Amino acid sequence: MKGASLSLEEVAIGTLWNVSFAIAPGEIVCLSGASGSGKTRLLRAIADLDPHKGQVRLGNRLQTAVCGHDWRRAVMLVPAESHWWAARVGEHFAAAQAISSQERDLAVLGFKPATLGWQVDRLSSGEKQRLALLRALSYEPRALLLDEPTANLDGESVRLTETWLQEQAKRLALPVLWVAHDPGQIARIASRHYCIEASRVRPAPCK
Repeated sequence: MKGASLSLEEVAIGTLWNVSFAIAPGEIVCLSGASGSGKTRLLRAIADLDPHKGQVRLGNRLQTAVCGHDWRRAVMLVPAESHWWAARVGEHFAAAQAISSQERDLAVLGFKPATLGWQVDRLSSGEKQRLALLRALSYEPRALLLDEPTANLDGESVRLTETWLQEQAKRLALPVLWVAHDPGQIARIASRHYCIEASRVRPAPCK
């Protein structure tokens, strides 16, 4: 499934219906919409966390043909508020990730290798958000679903994180669906932009 497109075919969840589009390997597509319009529910449907109608595919593999745990590892959702279940940061990362790769990516996002030994409860919300992205990529997903991944970051950290994510998407051939609200950010990162229009209650290309 590496280097595969992520495609939705007539997906329906909540008030959203007939959601159909595909994201190519290495492409970043942005999704926006008013609060409560269904953005997060759509991401959860794609990640096989909530029941839905329609089909989701990663390459030629149907979501329904893959067990939930394996699908969610391949199609990785990074929620707006990350969850942490162990005492130290490093305990949340995949052990198989190369140390050199960890250190390089940590440095790009403003961290030192010692960060992996930090207690989670000392992290700020912005630090948690950046480390949650690093954690997700340590598990070598085949697609990324990002729910406002830079919402808690300052201006400089936003740009660093955007650039890093764009580079990772291209390098790893990851299709990325990114929920965003800032028009400037969308213009910088997205090859396409869809919005959920209240009158149509389904994603549509924004004008």
